[in-house]
Amino acid sequence: MATLKIIRRRIASFKSTQKTTRAMKFVSAAKLRRAQEALLNAGPYSTNLARIADSLLSAESPVVKPREEAPPALLLIVVTSDRGLCGGYNANLLRKAEEVSRQSRTRGIEPQIFVLGRKGADHYRRARQKLLGDRINLVPKLAQLGLAADLASLVLSKFRGGEISEAGVAYTHFRSAISQQPAYETILPISPKQSTADGMANERQPSVDYLIEPNREELVETVLQSYVESAIFQALLESEASEQAARMTAMDSATNNAADMIDRLSLEMNRARQAAITTELMDIVGGAEALR
Repeated sequence: MATLKIIRRRIASFKSTQKTTRAMKFVSAAKLRRAQEALLNAGPYSTNLARIADSLLSAESPVVKPREEAPPALLLIVVTSDRGLCGGYNANLLRKAEEVSRQSRTRGIEPQIFVLGRKGADHYRRARQKLLGDRINLVPKLAQLGLAADLASLVLSKFRGGEISEAGVAYTHFRSAISQQPAYETILPISPKQSTADGMANERQPSVDYLIEPNREELVETVLQSYVESAIFQALLESEASEQAARMTAMDSATNNAADMIDRLSLEMNRARQAAITTELMDIVGGAEALR
């Protein structure tokens, strides 16, 4: 049995860990609330812009279709986190990205991967897989309009330049504080939306014939840029909310586990102390009997 000094040291260590995990849980809860508000506020804009893009851009137009000379290549944006301590958040997302890459290769389309977040970049470096690019140290938050605009410019330049035939983003879809699901969404080429973000079947909204001035061709470029930026920014918002929710859940579990360990060690310490007291009493009684 461990000595009382060792047990007390272990209890102090777990109490210190418990304070840290509890503080991280509260910080993640506050960040999650802000991320949920941002996601909720961006929802109507993203939904209506996607409806406009569905009606306007999915028509026969060379602007939104891959060029004939484009090689069969997929630009895959993988959205991970910079920091850990968020349970299986990154592992599940990277597993989804690998699945998308395998399915792409079976169709004869070679993926080109652009990673957001240190965890994803480290994963692909360990796998010795060449990356198209990466962005790390995305602080204080992942969902940044500037980042979405940069990624949209990259996607559109490669798509228009005939370097890729498809583009998509692998991210984590936020359902609730206790439920997040890895997802993949195709950004280009644009096709009529047949499903929702969580993969459930959804009836397509009827196409709207918009009255456009001065003409459709001049509006297509603006709508296309806005649509790609919005799709990427929505994925960033979903990922940020999912990351904070996963970290809050992981830290809550760690706090509860630390409390359980403290209770076990306290019981072990009491038993050890009682055993020591009993041993001392027996020594005293034995000494007294020896003096008689």
